[in-house]
Amino acid sequence: MIFNSPFRSAFERANRSTEEPFGLVRLVVGAIALFGTVIAVVLAVTGAETRALQLVGALWAVYGLVVGFTSGVLEPVIDGLFQALTNIGLMRAGGGYSAIESMVARGQVMSAAEAYAERARNQPERVEASLRRAKLLAESLGHAETAALELDNLRNAAPLSGRDDFRIGLALVELHERHLGDPGRAMAELRRLIDRHPTARDIRRLRSALAELKSQRFDAPPP
Repeated sequence: MIFNSPFRSAFERANRSTEEPFGLVRLVVGAIALFGTVIAVVLAVTGAETRALQLVGALWAVYGLVVGFTSGVLEPVIDGLFQALTNIGLMRAGGGYSAIESMVARGQVMSAAEAYAERARNQPERVEASLRRAKLLAESLGHAETAALELDNLRNAAPLSGRDDFRIGLALVELHERHLGDPGRAMAELRRLIDRHPTARDIRRLRSALAELKSQRFDAPPP
């Protein structure tokens, strides 16, 4: 389920792999490289080891290799594997959602929403089916408040994985910002996502979105 909004890209990435698994790896390697750089500069300046600066280039070269390998090789492979396993899981659980999507195409929107609710009772499908139902409620049936309430209840009912928590949070941001006209709630949800998922993909995009919403709300001229 993907809403049309400035958060579309982040939501697409969240559907694949929300928590950036190698974010901490890059952070640690970067910290080591920075620490080594400081030590090398101190040794060179004090004259204790004039060749220490040669280590700086090597450290940052290793950092570049780590970033390139994790971002360009490992993450795409893991994302593809995750998507394949997700599709297999959906097929085993009930053949995906093509039948419900066909109902929507035929104009049977309310029936489709109920079908998603029925699928959401199945534990492995509860988040995906609930997000699809929320999209249908907000965009096709005009029940954005109901969609937001159901997603809030879903999040509060039981502990969720980081990925699912992030996906629901993005959907709530979209509902409050675009459908309910409540930028305050949207900003609060964005702030929560940023604080709870600091290594998530597109975290800079979310920070920019938060700053933009703040600017629109607090810098707008009075009516």
